[in-house]
Order: sequence, then C-alpha cells, then structure tokens
Amino acid sequence: MRRLLIRPGAIGDFIVSLPAMESLRGSYTEVWCAGQNVPLAKFADCARSITGVGLDRVGFLRADDVVARLRSFDSVVSWYGANRAEFRKLMADLRVPMKFLPALPDGTCHSVDFYNQQALGLGGNPIRFPKINVPKLPRTHAVIQPFASALSKRAPMELFQRAAASLSEHMPVHWTCGPEESLPGAVRFEDLHRLAVWLASARVFVGNDSGISHLAAAVGTPVAVYFRTSNPRQWAPRGPTVHVIQLPS
Repeated sequence: MRRLLIRPGAIGDFIVSLPAMESLRGSYTEVWCAGQNVPLAKFADCARSITGVGLDRVGFLRADDVVARLRSFDSVVSWYGANRAEFRKLMADLRVPMKFLPALPDGTCHSVDFYNQQALGLGGNPIRFPKINVPKLPRTHAVIQPFASALSKRAPMELFQRAAASLSEHMPVHWTCGPEESLPGAVRFEDLHRLAVWLASARVFVGNDSGISHLAAAVGTPVAVYFRTSNPRQWAPRGPTVHVIQLPS
C-alpha cells in the first residue's frame, strides 16, 4: 500500500507524533510536513515540505499537479486541514482517499498517547517513546538551549546560567540556539537531524518546553526541562530520562 502522511506543525508537534506516524507506514510511505521537519522523517521513503509540494495551493490556486499526486496514494492520513470543513469537502469531491485526524490533543492524556490512540484506530501498533535513530557517539558534554517559541515558555536566563556553572565543574558546556535567536558563541545547526546527532553526544541537555527538548529526549539524552505555562502532563518530552522542573507561570 502506498501511504501518504501529512503532518503540519512545529518541531515538538512532529516529534510527539513520530511513534504514531511510524506505525502507519505502508509498503511505500511519503511524509509531507513543515520544511524544518523534513530531515526528521527518516522512517519514510520520501519526505517533502508542505509548501514545496504545493498543498497550500489546493482550494485557492490552480493545483492539478498536487491533486494528481494525492490521488496516486492508496491511503492519505492527514492532520492538515482537519478543522477546515471546506477543505475536507473538497478532498471528498476530488475523490482523494484522505482520512482526517485532529491535529491538536484534547488534553485528556499526554500528546504522544493522543496520537498513538489515533494510530491504533487505524491499525497501527506504535511504541511509547518517540525515537530518532542516530549514530552512537561518546557522551562528553552538556548542552543548554535557553529559548522556546513563546516568551511565556522561557525560564529566566539566570537559571540556565546557574546550571551551566554547576555542570562546568564536571564537563564541558555548550550553548545552542536556533537561526533566528541571538546568543553569542552558540552552536547552531540548520538541519535538525544533524542537530539530533550532536545532541546524542551530550551527557545532559537543559532546556525549556520547546521542540529541541523533545529532540534531545528522542535521541536518548537525559533531559532537564523547565515548564512554566504549559502542562507537562500533556507536553513534557518523553524519553528514557526526563526531569521536569515546574516553575511559577
């Protein structure tokens, strides 16, 4: 069976749904997702960005090529457009074999479990932890990432500075951040899989409620993560060793 999985969303959203997506693989599997997440879809035969394939043109601009591509699959599982009635109707009218799933967890369980329940309903058999396969490397240092997508999710910088001072007594400490963030001397990667490989060489990772904390946990690195405004019971990184530090919101 040729199956297409369409998964929009940020880094953390993509990672918490990895077990569900991997369990829904067909004999040929393609993933359409946010461009930054394409390097993380190593389980698929092919991964493309949603904008790159032109899915956002459907219903607005000429998109015969996109519709033809969608029709080439035996099964399309989509978290894209699930809350847009006009898009769902258009796919039905175009006879695209698309199954829509809610993209946002309902808050009753951890987000990984929410997506896993969806996969179970479609015949999948997902594992409990998101896992990104990377080469095994010696763990030699600590990594600190003090940013998050929302300011409300960021712990005070002083907490990270204290953590760095304490960890530096036992190992080298490296700071990292994204391409749009300002942090002199930080290690930066544009490719998320390359970042995942580097994080796998860390003895410990310290961060906020962010996609990079999920990435560190998914490669098996011990994670200490600060939570302020979001619910860790729903959004904490899930990995072999994750320690959540709850701060006042």
